[in-house]
Amino acid sequence: MDWGQGELPSPVVRDDAVTVAARRRMKKKVAFPSPGGGSPNISMVTPARPHLRNTPASLYRPAATPRNPDLSTILAPGGRTPRYARTPRNAPGGLNLDDSDWTASMFPSPVSGLENSVFTEDISYLSSALLKEDDPSEAVVVGLFPEFLGAFVKHSSSAVFELLEDYQTLCRDKVDVLQSVVLRAGQNSKAAGVRWLLQQESCSWRLIASLYRDRVQLAMEEDMMTDMVVPTGSEKVVVEQLFQRDAVIRQSQLVVDWLESIAKDQIGDFSDNIEYYAKNVCWENTLHALKMRRKSGTAFTVPLVTELDPDAPLRQQRPLADLDREDDARLLKNLFMLIRAGMTDEAQRLCKRCGQAWRAATLEGWKLYHDPNVTSGGVELQPVEGNPQRGVWKVCCWRMAEEEQLNRYERAIYGSLSGNLKPVLAVCESWEDCVWAHFRVMVDSLVEKELLSLGMTNQEVETLPREYLESNWVMEKVFEELQASESKRVLEETREHYHVIQKFVIVGDLDGLLEELADWLTASKPLPSHLLRFMAHLVLFFRSLGLALKEEVCVDVLKAYVSLLIRDQQTDLVASYVSQLPAATATTQYAAFLQTVTQPELRPRCLQLAADAGLDVAAITKLAVETVRETDEGGFLHHSQTLEATTTKEDLKKIDVIDWLLFDPAHRAEALKQSNAIMRTFLALQKHDAAKAVFSKVPEDSMKEIYSQWAGIGQTTAPAEDENAIREHLCIRAYLEAHEAFAEWFGHSSSAPQKPAPVPEAKFTERVANEMREEEYQTALAAWSGRLDVLTEDVKERIYNVLLFVDGGWMVDNRQDLEQDSERGHQMGALRSLCLPRLCFLLLSVLQNSTRHQEALRLADIVSSDQHRLYQVFSKDELRKFLQKLRESSLSLLDQGLDPLGYEL
Repeated sequence: MDWGQGELPSPVVRDDAVTVAARRRMKKKVAFPSPGGGSPNISMVTPARPHLRNTPASLYRPAATPRNPDLSTILAPGGRTPRYARTPRNAPGGLNLDDSDWTASMFPSPVSGLENSVFTEDISYLSSALLKEDDPSEAVVVGLFPEFLGAFVKHSSSAVFELLEDYQTLCRDKVDVLQSVVLRAGQNSKAAGVRWLLQQESCSWRLIASLYRDRVQLAMEEDMMTDMVVPTGSEKVVVEQLFQRDAVIRQSQLVVDWLESIAKDQIGDFSDNIEYYAKNVCWENTLHALKMRRKSGTAFTVPLVTELDPDAPLRQQRPLADLDREDDARLLKNLFMLIRAGMTDEAQRLCKRCGQAWRAATLEGWKLYHDPNVTSGGVELQPVEGNPQRGVWKVCCWRMAEEEQLNRYERAIYGSLSGNLKPVLAVCESWEDCVWAHFRVMVDSLVEKELLSLGMTNQEVETLPREYLESNWVMEKVFEELQASESKRVLEETREHYHVIQKFVIVGDLDGLLEELADWLTASKPLPSHLLRFMAHLVLFFRSLGLALKEEVCVDVLKAYVSLLIRDQQTDLVASYVSQLPAATATTQYAAFLQTVTQPELRPRCLQLAADAGLDVAAITKLAVETVRETDEGGFLHHSQTLEATTTKEDLKKIDVIDWLLFDPAHRAEALKQSNAIMRTFLALQKHDAAKAVFSKVPEDSMKEIYSQWAGIGQTTAPAEDENAIREHLCIRAYLEAHEAFAEWFGHSSSAPQKPAPVPEAKFTERVANEMREEEYQTALAAWSGRLDVLTEDVKERIYNVLLFVDGGWMVDNRQDLEQDSERGHQMGALRSLCLPRLCFLLLSVLQNSTRHQEALRLADIVSSDQHRLYQVFSKDELRKFLQKLRESSLSLLDQGLDPLGYEL
């Protein structure tokens, strides 16, 4: 360098105002997550950028068939992966450029970076409206549940990877909206936590799509490339074929691509926006100091380097100027950030802009060597690719990474390029960073081992440590290393739900994944709703690929998600997910759901959705009614016991549940059977009003509808089960009519007109008034007596309709040509023993109160008749009481001058 060249503007005085102004420009141009604590609730993301739908290609081959890798990108992290997901980086920031998290020093607070952005302006109105809600994050993401179902239904039969892309898009769109909500609601708000969950979910779908696209393609390929490349081939060809045939290294690189795409999402276009004080001249402050010293001839108060070649600070063991060291530290951190994001080309461009073209050259040596002219046979020469001395470059990078006097980010840069893991881990703060470091080194080690086995590496490479050259990397080992990490943050993030899922997806251990999901479902702490939604759709995705899964765990996950939808009243979504369960489980789950639907207007829609989803609606409605009917059943109690005959809330549920069987006329027979069963219980408990309410639910044309349905399929008679149900329905109707007639008679008999009390006849007017009241009384009494006689005849007739019920008696089946329901038979027999004596006593009291003692005595003939055998339903105490009542009638007849049976003497 010509030290005597023209004067440069003096950079020595860099006052605070200049520094602050420059950094303000940085903040205005860059929006990025601000550093925070370990909690996911304080993460930030950049505004949305254009999204590429294709799964990002591997470093070694594109994700789509055919496998035809671009070898210019082999081992190249730069510019190869589109940005899909946004993962927050929650590392604590610091003012010390060398000691802080490398993600903290690059980016300012997101509030200052986004407050003037177009993105914020576009949705500011929406965000302000959402903040008026009690929970704005819920208002934003509530639509995810039906949107996920819509995507699932759209791609249910094919295009499973397009389905995963839709899942990613849905999550990312919600994250973009939540971004603005978080800026207003605060970093510790619930919206920040929800946004973090959706960011992690989007990243997970991105990973699953990338890995399983490769795994499915691998399973479909019948003939894999097994030919070994000849030693005379180029490094590019050898590695190309290695990635073609080795799924482990290929999928490991996909993991690297995935992690780099996450980091790339967070970086944005910062390299175009960050301003550095040194533009085209490297270490301008040190250069200025050296020139000033040459002019003045004075010595430095602080010793600086005397030469400005790249190795001078290390060789001379002297520092640069303070401002240059600050710029260098920030530059190195930014360079590592770019390499972490897979943007090596951007890192080289940044080096050139800062006057460090030599550093850009050091980032170029990783490229595999390939001379196409050796095999092309063409006349025109083609450019040679890669670095023919890559081995020398790799050893130098390894040694630089081991040099403790260098900046730790510079060591990490060259460690990541040479496969030296320890320096890289020294600057990795998060779980994603550590996984990236391990997998990047693993891929580098496997590539180097392949080249070494074929004798294609430089001799210098053999000087690298044996543990690197002979390492036996497997994916499981990476995560074992992370579980033994000394970093508290990494250990905590290792246990996070999404990272656990990502780990099992990477290693391909679906059994382990499902075991973990099963443990989460049984944990005391409830899972976040969005995590449960992700788990359910993840299980459905694995099913769609036909993978062998633990079916019981899959069923438990789907049942838990269905329970969540029921709890959150996502009525329209339940049927579609229930249909993914086994048939018996689906019937049970949907029947339980129907029990929670209390709005009458929603019930027909729920049944229609079930039919559209292919569920067995008849079995579901039957089970729903039976479940409600059998809850809190009081049993069949004797009528002499004290009972509360009022209708309770549980009774109302049993009454309303019959509606599920009434929407479809094809279910009328089942409706009749279930309503009979409910009314049997009510009659046993003397809850006649409740029984009447159930009876009124059944349409009057039900019996006609049942017979017409059987006639429609060519049956001359209905099955015995249906005929017995119809007969039972008629029996119950007869009993309810008898009880209603008695209630009306009892009410009328208790309202006899009161005879007016006579008033002393002192005056003529009073005597006339007495006579008029007496006449009115006699008229009312005659009307009352006439009405009572009519009601007495009516109640007598209706009770006799029950006692003398045709074809075998009341509550006795006509047809016995089917397997008997023991529980039903027991209940019907118990009802005969409870209700028939009860009606006999009621009729006896009616006749005795109407002074119809002779008719009362005739009731004994009916009870004792062998035709009806009513005496069999009486207990001994009831018969004794019945005979005592008849004795009272006989005594009354004797008092009237008649014999004990009412005949004249």
